[in-house]
Amino acid sequence: MREIIFDTETTGLDNREDRIIEFGGIELVNRFPTGRTFHVYINPQGRSVHPEALAVHGISDAQLADKPVFSAIADELVAFLDGAHLVAHNANFDIGFLNAEFGRLGIGPVDPGQVIDTLAIARRKHPMGPNSLDALCRRYGIDNNHRVKHGALLDSELLAEVYIELIGGKQAALGLEVEIQVDAANGDGDIAVVIVQRERPLAPRLSAAEAEAHRALVDTIGGDAIWRQVDQAYLDASTP
Repeated sequence: MREIIFDTETTGLDNREDRIIEFGGIELVNRFPTGRTFHVYINPQGRSVHPEALAVHGISDAQLADKPVFSAIADELVAFLDGAHLVAHNANFDIGFLNAEFGRLGIGPVDPGQVIDTLAIARRKHPMGPNSLDALCRRYGIDNNHRVKHGALLDSELLAEVYIELIGGKQAALGLEVEIQVDAANGDGDIAVVIVQRERPLAPRLSAAEAEAHRALVDTIGGDAIWRQVDQAYLDASTP
């Protein structure tokens, strides 16, 4: 399964007038980063950064003056997002801005069925909160000391680690498959962990010589050796 963990920074809070000035996203496949990212600063085309927004992300009008406008990066962004589940913290905010930018260019909106809101998942898992990204990093022991101000790519990297913890942690890599059913109405994800059976057992790691050496060692311990309680059939089955 392909997922894009992403974040945006904007000139303000109103997607009808304010604009996206930074997009950062990282790609996960089967819950592991692939190394593929998309990060860009965007010229807001005459819309000034609101002072309160500047205090949050520190991106000034002067820094954006020579950056590409949204229409110049839209095709590459759409290609990066295409076919993936889109994962964001307080996703309604980020998706609202993406859809506003896409709408100005005649591009269709994001499919709400593809959106996963980690804030909604966190609120269900930790109803007493707090559930900000910083708070979740502290809860799960994720180092965010280098996060002085908000930045789209850095926040995406942190969110990727938080997301894995929210859906069950790293045990997904040990043979568990995590399925997320997305509520198209609000982007909330219902989490179900499904044990996946291997089609064929793994090849045995115990050689015949190792098994025989183990038996010989047990014989020297005596009749009360706890290893004699091990089903001999297990040792036999483990031998190639």
